[in-house]
Amino acid sequence: MIHPVRQRLATQCNETKSSRRIRRMARLHRPQARLRPPCPLRHLRRMSSTREASPRTKPARRSRRRNNEPGLLDALAAPEPFEPLKTDRLILRPLVPEDAEAMHWLVNDWEVTRNLATVPFPYPRELAGEWIETTRRSLAEGRAYELAITGREGDDEILVGVVGVRIAERVGRLGYWVGRRFWGHGVATEAVGRLSRWALANLDLDRLEAGVIIDNPASAAVLRRIGFRQVGKGKDRSLARAAECDVWRFEATRDDLFGHVEAAGETNGSKPLLLVASCALIDADGRVLLARRPEGKKMAGLWEFPGGKLHDGETPEAALIRELKEELGIDVTATCLAPFAFASHEYERFHLLMPLYLCRRWKGTPRPKENQTLTWVRPQKLADYPMPPADKPLIPLLRDFL
Repeated sequence: MIHPVRQRLATQCNETKSSRRIRRMARLHRPQARLRPPCPLRHLRRMSSTREASPRTKPARRSRRRNNEPGLLDALAAPEPFEPLKTDRLILRPLVPEDAEAMHWLVNDWEVTRNLATVPFPYPRELAGEWIETTRRSLAEGRAYELAITGREGDDEILVGVVGVRIAERVGRLGYWVGRRFWGHGVATEAVGRLSRWALANLDLDRLEAGVIIDNPASAAVLRRIGFRQVGKGKDRSLARAAECDVWRFEATRDDLFGHVEAAGETNGSKPLLLVASCALIDADGRVLLARRPEGKKMAGLWEFPGGKLHDGETPEAALIRELKEELGIDVTATCLAPFAFASHEYERFHLLMPLYLCRRWKGTPRPKENQTLTWVRPQKLADYPMPPADKPLIPLLRDFL
């Protein structure tokens, strides 16, 4: 037996559903003359109306909501495309699907694959396209930079080989190969050297590593010419050989590739005193400006406070005014430079004395004028950035002060 209250509620529910169904059918069968005709230009007229000049009108509010749509924000936050690296003869650029045919033709060669750890032989054609797609994803995520080595034959760009560095825990694992028809022309040395110097100057790496099968002396010679050091032996699995192979282990740091920091005037085996002035620019939010030393300079890739060497007869304040103008394009007066601390550090070939100044007021916007990278850093995050040894003792002092 159904409870009376439940029966009454069920009856009302059925009546409500029937009423909604009737109303819906009535709307569908209205005369067409009562429907509003579509107007594709309606919102264009609204946006062009003079009434939208006021920031308080409804169209303006709708515009702001459109500008905050996730798709637009995602596009604004997307990483910038990788800028190809160039040498005198070569271009190192991201691989594209159109490279698959030429890459397969070059790498599907026993004399090439026998020296590679992770490349099978024979090399299937479909694997070329799949691997290129993975390199594009890894590049977008910043996990690996695997690039096509290309050159020119007349007006045509041709694929020569591949060079790459995979990143794990501040160490870059280097790999490369060149098509057999291009051997003996210095292509590998030119391409691997360019990528290695770029990686240590622009990525958060402490060192680069590489492995070479011991019966491949030509590849080992390439690494030695660039500046890599042989640090031992080991074993790696080779897919092409289907066996464990003895390999030489190589590695390189910034000092290996860019050379040790030196000072002019070293005589009689003594260490000259090098005077350098630096400045911590502090913005209105309390952030400090750091500059990353660009490729081609000693200690490239490390972060530092802007500044530079003192010229003969120059005061630290005058040197900073000059350096900040040359490096960042900003104007600073001596009265806005407050001496804060100094660093005294003994390098291998000289002794560095570096006063650090604080500056909160300047004219202009700091911009990189010497190919360096700039970033504003919260004081508590300064220690997260690798710096030259002389700069590191200044970090806790600056962090505690700010």
